[in-house]
Amino acid sequence: MAYKILLIDDDAELLKMLKTYFERKKYEVITARNGPEGLSRLKLKPDLILLDVNMPGIDGIEVCRRIRDKTACPILFLTARVEEQDIVNGLSSGGDDYILKPFGLKELEARIQAHLKREMRRSEKTECRFQGELSIDYSAKTVQIGTDYLDLTRLEYKIIEFLTMNPKMVFDKDRIYEKVCGFDAEGDSRVITELIRRIRNKLRQYTETEYIETVWGMGYRWIK
Repeated sequence: MAYKILLIDDDAELLKMLKTYFERKKYEVITARNGPEGLSRLKLKPDLILLDVNMPGIDGIEVCRRIRDKTACPILFLTARVEEQDIVNGLSSGGDDYILKPFGLKELEARIQAHLKREMRRSEKTECRFQGELSIDYSAKTVQIGTDYLDLTRLEYKIIEFLTMNPKMVFDKDRIYEKVCGFDAEGDSRVITELIRRIRNKLRQYTETEYIETVWGMGYRWIK
């Protein structure tokens, strides 16, 4: 069965080029020229979404937030923006990757394939893990403390998943960034610092137990 990609961009020529390329590669391609049209296409249940940041009306960051209320599939931003805060805003809104314009089609396809493979591996997980009051359901992608579920973004959950699948192992920020964000080794480690800070704050709302340890000069590890 062909993977289904939703392209949301106000650049008609870019949409046409990407649609032609990926259909030749045997993907099923759905297109949308703006945010509201893209949201309406979610009923077609795409496996992955390519989303432009700079669109008139509702920009890509807001569209991403609204998409995350409806689907858990990977969202890759297409953007010319390179400022750190733009990256932080995109990841915080629920995005999974940033592709800077102009980009090569082979690189874009490689990123897409990597995300789709990760999704396939995650969908095959049925294991639940229990650590006292904390439980993680890798199939449902939920983290629970007692009877309370943590309200996590997609990337926050993926960091917990990665660290808990490798307990007591220390990973530096670049390694975590590469594994959970799908970026190359040049990822901005400050994004990981911010995401882990948010995870800790959310955990502290329900427990005094510290689960993520900072190993100074080295990185982070799940200590339980």
